[in-house]
Amino acid sequence: MSQVPTSPDTAVGSETPTIELDQLPASEKTRDVEPSAPASPPATDTKYGWLVVLGCFFALMLSIGTTTTYGVYLQEYKLVEFPDAASSLLSWIGTLQFSMMCFFGIGVGVLCEHFDTRLLSALGALVSGLALVAASFCNSPWKLLLTQGLLYGFGGSLLYITGLTLPPQWFSKYRALATGIAIAGSGIGGLWLSTATRSMTNNLSRQWSLRITGLVIIGVCGATSLLMKMRFKPEKRQKIIDLSVLRDKRFVLLFLGAMFGSAGYFVPYYFMPSYAVVVLGKNSDWGANVSSIMNGASIAGRILMGILGDRVGSLNTLWAATLLSCLSILVLWLPFSGAGTFFAAAAIFGFFSGAIVSLIPVVTANIFGVRRLPSVIGLLMIAYMTGGLISSPPAGAMLDKYGHGKDFDSLIIYTGVLLGASSVSQTLLRLIISRQLWYKV
Repeated sequence: MSQVPTSPDTAVGSETPTIELDQLPASEKTRDVEPSAPASPPATDTKYGWLVVLGCFFALMLSIGTTTTYGVYLQEYKLVEFPDAASSLLSWIGTLQFSMMCFFGIGVGVLCEHFDTRLLSALGALVSGLALVAASFCNSPWKLLLTQGLLYGFGGSLLYITGLTLPPQWFSKYRALATGIAIAGSGIGGLWLSTATRSMTNNLSRQWSLRITGLVIIGVCGATSLLMKMRFKPEKRQKIIDLSVLRDKRFVLLFLGAMFGSAGYFVPYYFMPSYAVVVLGKNSDWGANVSSIMNGASIAGRILMGILGDRVGSLNTLWAATLLSCLSILVLWLPFSGAGTFFAAAAIFGFFSGAIVSLIPVVTANIFGVRRLPSVIGLLMIAYMTGGLISSPPAGAMLDKYGHGKDFDSLIIYTGVLLGASSVSQTLLRLIISRQLWYKV
């Protein structure tokens, strides 16, 4: 299989100019240039790189893992605490968590190029943990919007962006695998946090569930932030944010694919737990079980898709995973109402949709180079933020208006359309890079 030739630190198609000694002026030939030469960054694919992955694993396990378990809180808010509140309003709490992580992530990407990422991640652990503790004292949806939504999103962005951008910097041969393992932490977090959240809510209270989760984030992520070190200092640029990438057609298509993909990604995580209770007639514990099934499948998917991405190309793997995620929604969830096909759809979606999260940073690093990765990922956060805004709130509004809170068909179709649009954007990106069928990219 042909492949895109890349070095660990450069983008696809980039070239490093060389100057022969004979081309230099005589005064330059004898000058000692060693003292002014920049220090070489540490080597890639080293043992220390795996320690960085470990730190990122815990950061993403608790930051993203907490957002994916919002379906359990949504079920509690809708069925117990705020039964008269609109589904779309309650969905905004979870939507703000991720959307604000992306919005603030635009600036965090720039901060990663100017400040120690270990300090940034430690600050993120403190703010996001305190946000959940503050939310535990809230007794109305709008207060939860400010704390569990907005404030948590700010703190979580510091953990999220550092966790996404560091693993690709420390690896070249195993870049997709290392990134997949780090981002699998979010699936593992969602797996055990779903069960733990439901258990704490049933046996203690929703308030104590938030307090305990917040304190765990402060303690664990605060400690592991010591491992989250940048591999090198990016090249100094006159511009704080390099917007030249916005004129690149590859970035535009990657942006659209990420936007539609993230929108389609979160709807099932938020509404499949409620579907199990409302449509299938399962008890409330099954809401957490559905989240656990999806997150468990996602763990395996992110690691295996990472291995496949290193072998056949990260973009090729991302395209296939997005398409299969779309089919799991439209072919299994939409036409069937039985429990067996529903749980199969949840497991298949969880397995393949994990690549939508784990492979985007790898594709970005392979196309634009790891030196520009923090700022480019920061710009891609606009896509993730927009995707969050067009995911659960419109889906919840469709459920209320067309489904009267019980018919999920319009919501399911909307999810399939979003994932289909993401797949089309990725197809066009693939064709721009190469039209060869068996091309590793």
